[in-house]
Amino acid sequence: EVVLAHDGEGGFAEAQKPDVDLVILDVMLPGRNGYELLKELRRRAVQTPVLMLTAKGMEGDKILGLKLGADDYLAKPFGLGELLARVEALLRRRPPRDDRAADRIKFGEIEADLGAQTVARNGTAVEVTPQEFKVLRLFLQSGGRALSRDDILARCWGAEYEGTPRTVDNFVRSLRVKLERDPEQPRHFLTVRGHGYRFER
Repeated sequence: EVVLAHDGEGGFAEAQKPDVDLVILDVMLPGRNGYELLKELRRRAVQTPVLMLTAKGMEGDKILGLKLGADDYLAKPFGLGELLARVEALLRRRPPRDDRAADRIKFGEIEADLGAQTVARNGTAVEVTPQEFKVLRLFLQSGGRALSRDDILARCWGAEYEGTPRTVDNFVRSLRVKLERDPEQPRHFLTVRGHGYRFER
């Protein structure tokens, strides 16, 4: 199935969906250009492969696209055969859907894709920062064990991080706001009084 978007905002919304296998992104789009979209997608930890299309053949433009996170780059004009070959090559690098299914974890209305580093609520993308996703991943892989604030800090920020346990509280609060139906009465990100937090599906 191929989904077409006619402007930058529409393309940005489609590209964040967790069931997308590949994004073909034209640099020249109405509203927001392809470079802006690519930069924002990668900032939001969307790891879906991106093939950029552009009428510009300058080396500097290609380098910019690749540095922003593009997986391949094709300058116009190009033949349909070359486009299809590049699409097939990018899809071959992507694990099969059956293999990726193990990376998708559902709880409540939320589905997190650990491989693509994306989060969706009832199929609609939820914006989380890379660091928020790192904390979420730790909870999802914790097997329901209680995690101390110090343990979360060490595993998500590194042993050399000089922040305080309050940092963890702030990130858990943010995850509750974004992912819980009622952040004031959380069902998934639970406080373990005097210790830290525990995750329940």
